[in-house]
Parts: sequence; structure tokens; C-alpha cells
Amino acid sequence: MKCCPPAAPIDESRDPDEALAELAKALGHPMRVRILRILLEREECMCGEICLELPIAQSTVSQHLKVLREAGLIHGEIDGSRTCYCADPTRLQHLQGLLEGLAAAERV
Repeated sequence: MKCCPPAAPIDESRDPDEALAELAKALGHPMRVRILRILLEREECMCGEICLELPIAQSTVSQHLKVLREAGLIHGEIDGSRTCYCADPTRLQHLQGLLEGLAAAERV
């Protein structure tokens, strides 16, 4: 059962450099990358389960989840007193496209 809401649409008119920089900033901490990996491996996960996987305080995990959520890389849905999180595959595909565009850029 998927607990997360559908992804918000991606603004394709946004400058690709700005979009890439925002997503890269959200992934700029190893714990956020690890959280994203956990969510991709499990498809969905409660915050408490994520905390059990990481050697950091629950409040720190919550801050990292907030950064990832604000960048659109993950979604969260409140389920009673807990929040269920999942990765946004559409946003990750968009990130992949932005990185491929960067890698394909011709040198001047």
C-alpha cells in the first residue's frame, strides 16, 4: 500500500541550472542521500523506521526530511501520529535529465 500523495507537477519552464542547483543542494549532505536510498529501497517508510537506520537524532532526521521534501525529492503523508515518506521517482527522473544535460554540455 502506497501512503504518499501524487507528485506535484514539475515546472518545465524553470531555468534548468536553477532547478539542478536546488536539487543538488538538497542532496548536499550524505545523510540526505542515505535517507533517499532508504526510501527508494523500501518504497515507503515511517519516520521512526528511518531513524532506526541512521546514527543521528530523530530531530536531525526530521530536518533532513524537511530539506528533501521542500526540494520535492520526497513526499510525506501524515498517518495518525506518524508520517509516512516515499521518494518521488518523477522528480528523480527529472534530476537525472538535468544531470545528463549538464554532462552533455559542450565546452566553450
